Amino acid sequence: MADARRRLACAALLSSPLLVHAALREAIVRIKPSIVVVGTLMRSRAPAFELKGTGFVVGNGTLIATNAHVASVKLDDEKFEILSVLAQVDGKPQIREARIVASSPEHDLALLQIQGAPLPALALGDSSRVAEGQSIAFTGFPIGSVLGFTPVTHRGIVSAITPIVIPVDNVSQLNAPNRNRLARGSFPVFQLDATAYPGNSGSPVFDPDTGEVIGIINMVLVKAGKESVLAQPSGITYAIPASHLAAMIAAQR
Repeated sequence: MADARRRLACAALLSSPLLVHAALREAIVRIKPSIVVVGTLMRSRAPAFELKGTGFVVGNGTLIATNAHVASVKLDDEKFEILSVLAQVDGKPQIREARIVASSPEHDLALLQIQGAPLPALALGDSSRVAEGQSIAFTGFPIGSVLGFTPVTHRGIVSAITPIVIPVDNVSQLNAPNRNRLARGSFPVFQLDATAYPGNSGSPVFDPDTGEVIGIINMVLVKAGKESVLAQPSGITYAIPASHLAAMIAAQR
């Protein structure tokens, strides 16, 4: 009887809000050095660096994961606009030139190669084991062009695991890209109850207990499929499972 009471007391302690918040605080400390701003650099422009979205360091420390639509920006070659990332290195901002080495429009994911010394990389978790109701957090640069380039963390849960495109009664309600996607076959994405904002695209979704990345915030591809029939898109946030990113990284080895 005493042993049962001790086990119940330990279980209650492990699930206490204080320990849950402590785990998240520790995870944020580990995550933040790996979060970068993905943007473009044009030295004749003021400001010279312009945010396009969020990215995070993976693999050997010189690869940056982000959304394909964030990385595939139209550059002004005549004005020497360069795809770049802005990272914090030893507490100081550092701009690194970048180039796209892999892209998956199907999953709206891209890998960038950056110049210079490796940065601390994040570990990828097993996204196939993610369950509805699971706690998550994501870190990025919401409205960074206005609020500044300080990494911001939001937390919530996986509220649903759902197909990227929802079939409708009338196919005419779908745009051409979504009709093509349904024809090729859908894949599951994570629906989150935490709100992402412009600038969060490409943010890593991670397990607060382990710090492992289980998904990538997507503000374009998924919303186009899930909310294409809505006159006013909702504030729901979606993430691409990290398994698709893991496959891209493996192909680079």
